[in-house]
Amino acid sequence: MSEGTQISSINFSKDDGNVNNDQVNDQVNDQTNDQANDQEASKRDHRLVGTKSNVPTEIVELPSKGLLYPASNPLSEGYIEIKYMTAKEEDIISTESYIKNNKVIEKLLRSLIVTKVNYNDLLLGDKNAIMIAARKFGYGEDYEATVTTPSGNDQKVYINLDDIESKAYEGINIDDIERHTNRFEFELPVSKDVITFKILTVGDNKQILDDLKRRKKSKRQHGDAAVTTRMEKAIIAVNGENINNIEDYVSSMLARDSRSFRKYYADIQPDIDLNFEFEDEETGEPFRSDVTIGAKFLYPDG
Repeated sequence: MSEGTQISSINFSKDDGNVNNDQVNDQVNDQTNDQANDQEASKRDHRLVGTKSNVPTEIVELPSKGLLYPASNPLSEGYIEIKYMTAKEEDIISTESYIKNNKVIEKLLRSLIVTKVNYNDLLLGDKNAIMIAARKFGYGEDYEATVTTPSGNDQKVYINLDDIESKAYEGINIDDIERHTNRFEFELPVSKDVITFKILTVGDNKQILDDLKRRKKSKRQHGDAAVTTRMEKAIIAVNGENINNIEDYVSSMLARDSRSFRKYYADIQPDIDLNFEFEDEETGEPFRSDVTIGAKFLYPDG
């Protein structure tokens, strides 16, 4: 993860707000043999739980509340158990090969997750919540970051990680969500097409990154194709029918329709909220800013 990049989610815009996917910090190669952690999940409990190795664990609430996972998936419970960071995890975050290949986040979280799950099944926003919790349990609640003020200056700010809240399903009635399907519909305002789409997962994100690399090598893309590539991966059907050439459909989508869909996706996507209010040290005026979580986030002096 390069310094100054953000942890991943999908907001479908180049200058995404908090925790956005266009500046993904864990760009990793697809792994064909996914390895699940070999420890069973404990019963839901907010107290410390001793593992076999006597390393304490904590329960992390997922922003999605588990609603979008299959009922058979442990993530559908709406929480996940992770262990506290140890010297083993400090070795992971300082391993040069992981840093060079942008694999630190995945390696770290795979090591910390106790619940028996497929890492690639995690919704991106749920993964972000786990990362925040891992840092808090490992090195404490205090985090120093840098934001740009309205007056154009870089300013150091201090955040209590306990103040970070989750957000999900904004603008829709949670009782109307079909459980365990990860399917949503949205009517485009101009064309009136009804889009069926899903919230993207860690596994989806890896495929998107691989596709972007292939397009770049083949010179198929003109400019930055990140926005359209992510839309292609999210859209499942149009007007109830599968689209044979989703790439053509997305690339020809009217700008107003595209913008409306991306906004709706960002509103309902389960994630964590890294937008805070600060005071401009130069003018004394309050302002709001998204906090960028960079490489130093994983370190105690980050």
